[in-house]
Amino acid sequence: MKETCKKISAKLRIVFGWGILLCLFAGGLTFFGYLAALIVGGEAAALICTFIYKTIIPVIIKCSTVLVLLGLVVMYLNGEMALTAHKKKAVKHEGEH
Repeated sequence: MKETCKKISAKLRIVFGWGILLCLFAGGLTFFGYLAALIVGGEAAALICTFIYKTIIPVIIKCSTVLVLLGLVVMYLNGEMALTAHKKKAVKHEGEH
């Protein structure tokens, strides 16, 4: 069972990585849309900004939310517990008091 979880996790980690990369890239591309709107100005700028805000940004937010959930599933399939409140005890080295 553990081996199957590791295989599934490896595949999902690839999907997660590429998906987040695409979401970040798309979010970065919106900067150029806003920059173009700033250069163009006027009514066209308002239309560009409204299109980006109402069409592109919601899709990016929804996709990234689903991908973050997928990332959490990957972590728990691997047995990683990164979101727990456990504190590790600090190991003191020789010479420390």
